[in-house]
Formats: sequence, structure tokens, C-alpha cells
Amino acid sequence: MNKMRIIFALGLSLLLFQAAVYAESGHFEKALPGYEYAFPRDHGSHPDYLIEWWYFTGNLSAEDKSSYGYELTFFRRGVENPQTEQNPSRWTVKDIYLAHFAVTDIAGKTFYYDEKISREAIGKAGANTDKMQVWIDQWSAIQTGDTMQLSAGDKNWTLDLNLTPLKPLVIQGEAGISKKGEAEGAASHYYSFTRLQTEGTLFVNGKKTPVSGLSWMDHEFGSALLGEGQVGWDWFSIQLDDGSEYMFYQIREKDGGKDPISSGSVIFPDGTKRHLKAGDFTLTPQSFWKSPKSGANYPLEWTISVPSEQLILSAKPALEDQELVTNKSTRVVYWEGASLFTGEKAGQPITGKGYIELTGYAAALRDK
Repeated sequence: MNKMRIIFALGLSLLLFQAAVYAESGHFEKALPGYEYAFPRDHGSHPDYLIEWWYFTGNLSAEDKSSYGYELTFFRRGVENPQTEQNPSRWTVKDIYLAHFAVTDIAGKTFYYDEKISREAIGKAGANTDKMQVWIDQWSAIQTGDTMQLSAGDKNWTLDLNLTPLKPLVIQGEAGISKKGEAEGAASHYYSFTRLQTEGTLFVNGKKTPVSGLSWMDHEFGSALLGEGQVGWDWFSIQLDDGSEYMFYQIREKDGGKDPISSGSVIFPDGTKRHLKAGDFTLTPQSFWKSPKSGANYPLEWTISVPSEQLILSAKPALEDQELVTNKSTRVVYWEGASLFTGEKAGQPITGKGYIELTGYAAALRDK
């Protein structure tokens, strides 16, 4: 990294720290019950909130039956600048944008990822406030009609995908919020497209590969940081072959316990959703993998139980090493990977694919 890039990164780090301080002091809106969603407006950015992300993951296959996973995530972090309204300069910073892009080549046993960070000023990054259009340089997620178009990568690893919903979006949580703690505002506004038909191309090591499959999209915005005693979370998105989907997240506490605020949802084949409370499901680690890069010990194989759905699943990663060490952007180390699910539902065999995200194993997120 050259001297100018070091100065730029240090400057953005200072702005991120400033944003966190302002969030704790109440300079941003809180995610509160009763929020009324309106679309397409809520597909866009929400600059009155501190933190926001558009999160895409998916499992894809090519004509030769080779399989791939992908992740493309755009983050917006608000920066409270008291001089913003008085300063008309194109260099004024209101938001910082970050992005992560990853491809899992399952047959090739290769995991590639890249990251970006940029300020909103002078148009290098940004997001529309009334529709889904978010970008950093040439990486973008843009919605036109019902189709979401994703583009990211470099000369060797690139994706260009079109995503079309097979089901209506679902609002996660209850009363318009997904709770992350007991304090007022310790929540996010959170919705998902849980089954997106996906078509497009991957460039893997410079080779163009037409692909198709299913994707999942999450959009969250709020101003809450992790609370005292919370160190990270385990998040699951699962698309089963009976047409149903499941989302679970459990927030882990310092003592290794599961915060009772953890929750999830089941989305039925007809698109309706049922909220799941922490006591409605169990996520039990079965085996671990230690990262040679970070030293983090990740639980990669799980048993998942949802008694009310008569569902028991085993989760296994498509590839062990799907860890991202994002020192150039969010400065968070986490595991985010394509995963396979097998088990029984109502006594019948069932399979599926999805993604698992594991944070706070290398270092507590509260410290970030």
C-alpha cells in the first residue's frame, strides 16, 4: 500500500470511529417498532440511520455441473458532519461505502474474495434514496423493474448476474423491527428476498462460465451497535427443495451463551412467513475448523432443529476455507460460505443449499 492509500485508509478509519461515537450519542435515527415500509423507496438508502447493508448470496451451477457460491455485499456507514449542510463542496463526506465480493469454486476448492472502501464524495460510491442502486466504482447492485443486476470483480474473478424474485419479499422480525437487544433502538429494519432465480456469468480465473441457480438478498438498516456482552452472531439462510426457506440468527454472548433476543423465520412455499423466537429452534455445533490465517476456530458443521416444523437438518460447508479477512475495508474477520443441508422434515428426507455467516470468532465485533 503506497503512502497516499495509507493516508486515505487512516482518514476513513477516523470517520468510521467518529460515526460510531455519534451513534452512541444519538445523532442517528433508531430502528423502532411501527415502521411502515414503502417500496421501491425502502430498496434505496436510508441516510438517517448509521448502518445499512445490501447483502446478496447464492449457489450457482454451470452446464458442466460445476458448482459455485458467491457473496456480494454493499455497506453504508453514516458520518455525522455538522458542516455538511453549510458546505456545498463535492468533497463533503456524508457516508462511507464498503463492499465485499467473494466466489467459492467448489470443484476447484478455491475461495477468492476482494473488498473496497470509498467515500461518497465526487461520485466514486453512493446509493439512490428511492430505489435500489448502490455502487462502488464498477461494482454495483441495481434494480430495474423486478430484476436486480449485480456486477463485481476484476479481470480474473467477475460476476454479472440477473436476479428475479420467485416469491414476494418478507419483513423479518415483528412490528417492523428485527431485535438485536433489549434496549430501545437495539434493532434493525430488515427484509429479505428469500428465493431469487439467478442467471448470468462468472469469470473464474479469466474463463467465462454461464451459470444459474438461486440467490438470497437481505437489506437491513438501523443505528444499533452490538451491546455489552455480545461478541458476534451466527446467521443461516437456507433454501430447501420443498420450496420453503429458513433464516436463523443467534447472537452469541461472552460466556458462549445464546442471547434470548435471537430469532428467525420460516417462509412457506406460498410466500407466507412465520416468525421464530429463540426458543423455537436450536443451532448446535458439531465440528470446527481452525483458520490458518486468523487462528479463529469456526463451527462449520451444525445440527439444526425446529420442532414446530418437524425439521432436523445437518449443515456442512461446501468448502472449509471461506474466511474473509477484510483489513482494507470493514476490518472484520468472518466466515461466510456456501453450505449444504440434509435431513428430515415431517419424517421425509429433504435437502437444500444456503449460506452461513459466522462473526466474532477472531475478535469480538463490539471491539470494532
